[in-house]
Amino acid sequence: MEIKNKAIIVTGASQGIGLAAARLLSREGAKIVVSARSTEALKQLEKELPESLAVPADMRNAADIEALVRQTLERFGRIDILVNNAGQGMYGPVEQVDIDQYRSIMELNVYGPLRAMQAVIPVMRHQGGGMIVNVSSRVSKNYFPGLAAYASTKYALNALSLTARAELAHDGIVISVLHPKMTATDFMKNATGTRPTAGPKPNTNPSGAPSIDIPEAVAEKLAELIRSGVPEAEM
Repeated sequence: MEIKNKAIIVTGASQGIGLAAARLLSREGAKIVVSARSTEALKQLEKELPESLAVPADMRNAADIEALVRQTLERFGRIDILVNNAGQGMYGPVEQVDIDQYRSIMELNVYGPLRAMQAVIPVMRHQGGGMIVNVSSRVSKNYFPGLAAYASTKYALNALSLTARAELAHDGIVISVLHPKMTATDFMKNATGTRPTAGPKPNTNPSGAPSIDIPEAVAEKLAELIRSGVPEAEM
């Protein structure tokens, strides 16, 4: 799908991958709706990006998601692309997973994107098509000690996404999944639980330094994925 002049919702847009994606897609001519819980950060971003709209929302809250979709339609009249990027990490061995924390992570990483998908699908079907990109993770392609709870949310998101892709193909609605690897954001700092002191080491480049992507590189891959419409893309 082309990006120019498209109405695009980006969740988790106040920092990291979401912020980089919003800026890049705006530069490519999209009309951007930025959403996150950080109202002040969104207001600043709205001032920065032309033809943008800031809608504070907690993706754990169904009413906030409904308001996000409604305000997007009121402003732009359509929703061409939804980028489900908001999410949170969780550390800890399976034996010690806190069920209440896990439930909260599931609400954000799985139920939130699902509710957003359910909210925009009828809109996209009515307008003749659209695209949803769900930001997953490379951990959903592996299994790492200490990351089972977080990874399981992304496994679930993958299944929902790729099944919906098959279900909605006849409606002209494309569902794709992006799998970033370790990225230079506050993701680890904002994760719940205790980060393991031992475990798998990150991929390294020839110099031996950790291979960590910058958010702008992930945003570029996201834009490529939007244009190609392939089912999945990895960093």
